[in-house]
Amino acid sequence: MKRAPRKAELLDPREAVRAEAQRRGFDAVGFAPASLPDAARADLRAFLAQGLHGDMGWMAETEARRGDPNALWPEARSVIVLAASYAPEQDPLAELAQSDRGYVSVYARGRDYHDVMKGRMKGLGQWVMSRFGGSFKVFVDTAPVMEKPLAAQTRLGWQGKHTVLVSRQFGSWLFLGEIFTTLALEPDEPHRDHCGRCRRCMDICPTDAFPAPYRLDVRRCISYLTIEHEGPIPEELRPAIGNRVFGCDDCVAVCPWNSFAQAAREMAFAPRGALRGPELARLAALDDGAFRALFAASPVKRTGRDRFVRNVLVAIGNSGESALLPAARARLDDASFIVRDAAQWAVQRLEAAGARQESGS
Repeated sequence: MKRAPRKAELLDPREAVRAEAQRRGFDAVGFAPASLPDAARADLRAFLAQGLHGDMGWMAETEARRGDPNALWPEARSVIVLAASYAPEQDPLAELAQSDRGYVSVYARGRDYHDVMKGRMKGLGQWVMSRFGGSFKVFVDTAPVMEKPLAAQTRLGWQGKHTVLVSRQFGSWLFLGEIFTTLALEPDEPHRDHCGRCRRCMDICPTDAFPAPYRLDVRRCISYLTIEHEGPIPEELRPAIGNRVFGCDDCVAVCPWNSFAQAAREMAFAPRGALRGPELARLAALDDGAFRALFAASPVKRTGRDRFVRNVLVAIGNSGESALLPAARARLDDASFIVRDAAQWAVQRLEAAGARQESGS
């Protein structure tokens, strides 16, 4: 026997979708048209034209689809934007002072959010289809979707000066996912920008990766350099990386709106002990098998062992810890060029620091 629609569903299916999404573990839901403002497409064109995407060539290759949701799926009429909080219990930036340990970005300390969210989104999409008809497609940062500009068209929040979505309720700690649907759902009123004169996110950036408000030069971004960049990290930027071995949270963590965010309720995003301040010496010794085992079901695995150990050796070079010299020297003959390069740099830095200490200068 088919269930009779509830009154809320008859009046506004969005309220039914919102309630069901929250029942399935999502913290917030927004509704956007399957289109982007002209300004968003213009920003994308300028970003690519200036080469600010670094060596992420796939961004330029998918520009047409990225700038127009209907180019990605012509039948789409609406987008259900879903958000899940991964806010930490404490300010993670205190961990940057632990010179003998690595800093892993908060988002990557628990289970891979792609897997967690995608399964739930598919279930939600099937629920929506069974109640209201239509068809759907699910995207979680795995297709050319401009998820932050889409989310900024909804009640969820606005794109801050650090280019990350900001919520008055959840701060800057939000995972995003999108359900494209053929249903014509009434879109939200876009959220107003509440950044004001604040520029904490820009000022804290160790590598000055923000040439202007709302503009990111990924070529200088530590998250890009430690996750996406395939070659050696530019030497002039290495000292600013500190002990960050995967990603960076500085611009996100200092957002004043985080003061309203409570710690994430989703246990899948809770940090694994091995990923909260792991010892650099142990990380530097990882071979491919040990790397895969340590980071199973973690977003960290996407970098691969070589890039990750490269990052670890840069952190060792920044540590000033002479006790880490053996860990760096052990990688001087590594099979990977980028690992050998970083190891040589780390050894030179630590030996120079040791020489200065011995001379008393």
